[in-house]
Amino acid sequence: MQDRPDAMDDVLSIMARLRDPEHGCAWDLKQTFDSIIPHTLEEAYEVADAVERRDFEELRSELGDLLLQVVFHSRMAQEEGRFDFHDVAATLAEKLVRRHPHVFGNTRFESEEAQHAAWEAEKARERAAGQGAPADGNGEEIPPSQMDGIARTLPGLSRAAKIQKRAARVGFDWDAPAPVVDKIREELDEVCQEMAAKAGHDRLEDEVGDLLFAVTNLARHLKVDPEAALRRTNRKFERRFRFIEQALAREGRAVEDEPLEVLDALWDQAKREA
Repeated sequence: MQDRPDAMDDVLSIMARLRDPEHGCAWDLKQTFDSIIPHTLEEAYEVADAVERRDFEELRSELGDLLLQVVFHSRMAQEEGRFDFHDVAATLAEKLVRRHPHVFGNTRFESEEAQHAAWEAEKARERAAGQGAPADGNGEEIPPSQMDGIARTLPGLSRAAKIQKRAARVGFDWDAPAPVVDKIREELDEVCQEMAAKAGHDRLEDEVGDLLFAVTNLARHLKVDPEAALRRTNRKFERRFRFIEQALAREGRAVEDEPLEVLDALWDQAKREA
């Protein structure tokens, strides 16, 4: 490993060149923290996709693309005199050591649950130490909350699960899945009531949101990642739908020209074969 060139230095030098005001790339130069956020999120999802497909050659490439996002943000911050990539790396190193006292110190945990509780407690302490008291629209300080620090840009299902976990940590939770199933039925009934009443879009969106939140809660109780579960179902649906398209195409037919009964029959076949 010691004989390998420092590729990280190369990456940082390349990014500095791309952002050079006189000789850089016009596209890279016009980017801001806000404008590259969609790319940062997209690259994270592409890493997840490569892992789920077990495509490790692709994973290597996608991890590089994700690292680029870190380098890009760090470079822009450096240009504004805020911090640079080395500060980011140093902060990470310090955080990893601080959060693992059982590895880098003399702390001993009796169980994995105790270790996890200590990890969460340390993260909460970091949030409290790193954030000033937020203020409302009138300038009044907002008291600290278990909900502090949950990124609003997380996918809806992932954020719902994280919100629920935070509430559960202080006892606001059912102790078994059965009541959650009852809650799902209740929320589904409310959606149906709004549909029967021909409710407006806002009411329907509100009730469907409640239903999704309840389903996410069931997934959490079953120790299922709701975002991963939905991605899995998306892939399954896509695979079966392609089966239908290909089966019809072999006979010179198209999905849009077939009645639902034919498509349903092919769907059942796809479930058996795809």
